[in-house]
Amino acid sequence: MEEQEKPQCHLWMGLLIGGALGVLAGILFAPKAGKELRSDIKEKGSVVFKDAKGIYDDAGTKAIEIIEEAAHQAKELKKDADRHLSEARQKTKEILTRGETKEA
Repeated sequence: MEEQEKPQCHLWMGLLIGGALGVLAGILFAPKAGKELRSDIKEKGSVVFKDAKGIYDDAGTKAIEIIEEAAHQAKELKKDADRHLSEARQKTKEILTRGETKEA
């Protein structure tokens, strides 16, 4: 499952970094006065920060969901293993009991 999550992570990181660099390049190459340029940089930085925070929050929520699902699957696997172990013990007892009755 971890291998499936990595390409998505790289995609989001690439989009975030590419978007930030595109905004920065657009602002720096636009012919504006210093005060207006600083105002635009502040505004765009705030938007980028808000977007990054949203992505971070979404990633945190997704991570919690993945951990909860993994814990659920681990519990199910443990139940199955316990059931198989119990069945194996019962069969072993039956075999030993049959062996003792044949010897007697």
